[in-house]
Amino acid sequence: MNKFTSKKELFQRILDLKTLEKAPKNLDLKTVNPLVLAHIGDAYFSLFVRQKIISFGEIKINDLHKISAEMVSAASQKNAYEFLEQNILTEEEKEIFRRGRNAKSHLKKNATVAVYHASTGFEALLGFYFLKGEKERLEEIVEAAFWFIVENYVEE
Repeated sequence: MNKFTSKKELFQRILDLKTLEKAPKNLDLKTVNPLVLAHIGDAYFSLFVRQKIISFGEIKINDLHKISAEMVSAASQKNAYEFLEQNILTEEEKEIFRRGRNAKSHLKKNATVAVYHASTGFEALLGFYFLKGEKERLEEIVEAAFWFIVENYVEE
């Protein structure tokens, strides 16, 4: 992966790729930094959860924020992953999770190291499928995670 010394250099490189139409078409997702996968997965899951919640009808913005923040928290993602691991994930998917979980990263506030690493692994799996373009499998995973989190929250 290319390293850039400044934001301007990064933006210039993106512009050059667009102009030259040399933007990478086929990423080798097995070599993409798992934290990059997690970054994409985090954004996808956050958007999915918010979209799903508003699909049920009118909701106050404050309630939307509270519910979605709880659902995308590191603890909720860790618990959802443990459920998915036992029920629907393949060995390949578990390996993608492990790559994300084991990636060296900085700890977020409000999460233990183990919880944060597990949520990073979960997000890496989502990012992998998003970038791979396998929307059907991605939807299966996030739907199962969403409903597990909802049911788990109600049972608490």
